[in-house]
Amino acid sequence: MKIKPYFERLSASKEYRDFQKEHSDSFMIAGFFILDFESGKSLHQIDYYVPSKKKIAAFTIDKGVVMQMLDMMNSKMTPEKLDIKTNIDLDALQGILEDEMKNRSITEEIKKIIAILQTVDGKKIWNLNCVLSGMNILKAHIDDDSQTVLKMEKSSIMDYIKRMPAGAIPGMKAPQSQQSPQMKQPQMQVQQEAEQNGEEQGAGEEGESEIESGEEMKEKIIALKNQLKAEEEKLNEELKVRAKTDKSKSVKQAKSKQTKFKPAKKK
Repeated sequence: MKIKPYFERLSASKEYRDFQKEHSDSFMIAGFFILDFESGKSLHQIDYYVPSKKKIAAFTIDKGVVMQMLDMMNSKMTPEKLDIKTNIDLDALQGILEDEMKNRSITEEIKKIIAILQTVDGKKIWNLNCVLSGMNILKAHIDDDSQTVLKMEKSSIMDYIKRMPAGAIPGMKAPQSQQSPQMKQPQMQVQQEAEQNGEEQGAGEEGESEIESGEEMKEKIIALKNQLKAEEEKLNEELKVRAKTDKSKSVKQAKSKQTKFKPAKKK
């Protein structure tokens, strides 16, 4: 499935048109997708950066169009613009990952893919976090242009949870002084939405369980996005280091060739 149809659905919505009227300086910076192969459910989100507010407008476009204004993790950094045209379809991500997994003798099955598409140093990069069978997490970076895997590593899901702050995990609360404004705001939004849903569904046990599951899912998505944003910054640094290393190797090889083929001086 191409990403463009989701962008066209967003562009045709009243929510997007109203947003553009109010924030004409905004531009697209990322796509955020969750592909759940067990439940068959997916989440599709397109993010816009608003320079005048230094915030991100996140548009979820599955059941209607819903927008949320989110704070930047690093307000000093300006994200790069994203072109919606991609060489890799969402449906193709699983196959690309599985081919590379075979090359690395990784035999687990992919249960869920959490993908962020963004532009890094002018290149479209897919930043993927996958839930595997056997309580493992697979992390990979794919270059959209060449469709090649730049990086892949597997780790235990317990190691992943340990690195996340306590306040980001449902059921665990961080001390009040340690909770960042970025975390407080989404939590308040989730609580307000849960209360509104509770009024509509009544006080029945079935309604309460649906509210809890919806709140838990939103908190997980927020936690994952915060974790993935941190990884984006790490990826930027890795790509810059790699570019410098490749340039240095090219210079050395060129000098080596010049020395090797340098004609001998006549006596």
